[in-house]
Amino acid sequence: MNKPVRRIAIFCGLLVLALLVRDNWIQFVQADELKTNKHNRRVLIARYSQPRGNIIVDGRAITGSVETNSTDFAYKRTYQNGAMWAPVTGYASQVYGATQLESIDDGILTGDDDRLFFNRTIDMITGKEKKGGDVITTLNAKAQQAAFRGLGNKKGAVAALDPRTGKILALASTPSYDPSTIAGSGKQDAAAWKALDKKNNPDDPMLNRALRQTYPPGSTFKVVTAAAALEDGKYSDIDAPTDSPLPWKLPLSTRYLHNEGNLPCKNASLRNALRVSCNTVFGKLGDDLGNEKMREQAEKFGFNQEVFTPVRAVASVYPKDNQPQNALDSIGQGSNRATPLQMAMVAAAVANNGKLMEPYMVDKLRAPNLSVVEQHSPRQMSQPMSADTARKLQAMMETVVTDGTGRNARIPGVTVGGKTGTAEHGVGNTGTPYAWFISYAKGDDGSPVAVAVVVESSGATEVSGGRLAAPIARSVMKAVLDSEK
Repeated sequence: MNKPVRRIAIFCGLLVLALLVRDNWIQFVQADELKTNKHNRRVLIARYSQPRGNIIVDGRAITGSVETNSTDFAYKRTYQNGAMWAPVTGYASQVYGATQLESIDDGILTGDDDRLFFNRTIDMITGKEKKGGDVITTLNAKAQQAAFRGLGNKKGAVAALDPRTGKILALASTPSYDPSTIAGSGKQDAAAWKALDKKNNPDDPMLNRALRQTYPPGSTFKVVTAAAALEDGKYSDIDAPTDSPLPWKLPLSTRYLHNEGNLPCKNASLRNALRVSCNTVFGKLGDDLGNEKMREQAEKFGFNQEVFTPVRAVASVYPKDNQPQNALDSIGQGSNRATPLQMAMVAAAVANNGKLMEPYMVDKLRAPNLSVVEQHSPRQMSQPMSADTARKLQAMMETVVTDGTGRNARIPGVTVGGKTGTAEHGVGNTGTPYAWFISYAKGDDGSPVAVAVVVESSGATEVSGGRLAAPIARSVMKAVLDSEK
C-alpha cells in the first residue's frame, strides 16, 4: 500500500473509531440525561401512550386515565375529587411535567421502573401492552374529606398522623386546584395553568400549605417549651407553682411580655399556664432554659431539617437567637416557624408516649400483577421526651380541652388533648392572626390520630385557634375514630 492510501486508511479508521466512541458515549453515558431532557418529546409520547397506574386511597383509585384525540398523546391523567387530593397526588401533565407522588413514583405508575422489568418482559412475550403499577397510600378518605370540608373557603391547611406508626391520614390545603384541568396539552389546559400561576393568582392554590409553607406557630409551640422544661428537670410537678412574676419584662429590653387578657398567670402551674395560655410563664421558661436547650428540644421534634414523606416537607425553623428573641420563640412569636406537618408531629410524639415516628404517606408500591414491589415499614424518627414527660404533657393538653381554650375540640366519650394558638404576623403584627390548633384523640388501642390545623384567613371578625381551627381538628379526629370502629 502506498503512502497516500495508507494515510487515508488511517484517517478513515480514526473517523470510525471516533464515531464508535461517540455512539457509545451517547448510548451509555448520556442515556439518562437525554431520556430525562425536557426537550425529548419521544419520552413524553411514550409516557402517555398507555394508561398510567393509579394512586389508591382506602382501596379505591383517586386517579385515572382517559383516551384523547391528540396525535401525540394517546391518554391523559384524570383525578377524582382532584382539588381535595391535590396536596397528596400533585399533578401529571403532558405539558407541565409532574409533581409530588405523580413525580416521585412516576416509574411505577408508567411501568418503567427497573423493579417492573420482569412484568415488562412477560408482557412483551405474551404480546400484552405495558402497564403501570399502583401507589397505595396511607391516607384515610373520610379524614381527608373532613379536613377539606372543614377548611372550606378558608385559606389554610390540615395535617393528620397516626402517632403509633407515622402514617399520614390527611393532608389538606386550601385554596386548592383540580390537577385534571392542566393534565392535557390543549388551550383550556394552558389557560388553567396561567390562572393558577402565583403571578396571576396571589392565593397561590398550587402551594401545598401542609408541607411547603411555614408559619409562626403561636401558642401551640408552648407544648415544645413545656417539654423542654420538664426534660431539663426545671419542673417536675405540673401542678406546682412556677417562679413566674406578673408582669414579666423581656430580657435585655424595656418591653414587658403581655398575656391575652387578665389571666391568672402569676406563678401559675404548668397545667394552668397551658390551659389559659400564659405568655409570661412560657416566655420566662424559654429564657431560663436558654436558646441552645430550646433549639435542641425543638430539633428532637424535627425542627431544622427537611422531612420526606416521600414528598418533601420544608424544614421548620428554630434558629440561633438572642435572649429576647429566644423568649418570644418560646411562645411561638419570635423567629421560629413551623409547617402544619411539623406541629402534627409534636402532637403525635406527645400522644405516643414520647416516641416520634417518621411520617409517611405511601404504604406500598404494587406491580400490575398486584404483587408488592415495595412495602414501607414504620420507623422511629426520634425520642423527643421520656414517657413520663409525655404523660405529663398529655394531662396538661387534656385539661386545655376539658377546661381551657380548646373546648371546641371535645368529642363525647373520647379523651382529647389539644393546644390552641393565635399567631401574630406581619409588619408590627398588623396582619390578620393565624389560627392554630394541635390535638390528639385516644381510642381503645392508644392514640390513632394527631392533628394540626392552621387557618391563615377566613373572613371572620374574631380570630382564635379555639374558634376557627379546633372544630376542624375535631371533625378530622372523629372521622378517624369512626373509621377504626
